[in-house]
Amino acid sequence: MTLLQVATDAGAAIGKMGAGIGAGIAAVGAGIGIGQIGKGAMEAVARQPEASGDIRTFMLLTAAFVEGVALFGIVVCMLVAIG
Repeated sequence: MTLLQVATDAGAAIGKMGAGIGAGIAAVGAGIGIGQIGKGAMEAVARQPEASGDIRTFMLLTAAFVEGVALFGIVVCMLVAIG
């Protein structure tokens, strides 16, 4: 094996490891983000109970957007790992 082949194989392994770490960070980031959304919504409902319906709607919509972005990040990382 030439030195270039060894370096290429090591680079591919590091790339796959980076993709796995990136997917994990995306999942952790989404969990933290949704936790903060829930915390803010609970505080808002505690301050204004009469607005709980609107707050719940916006909370679910925002959580769905955060999940969508996290899912996109995880899919991109997995595509890098496979390819």
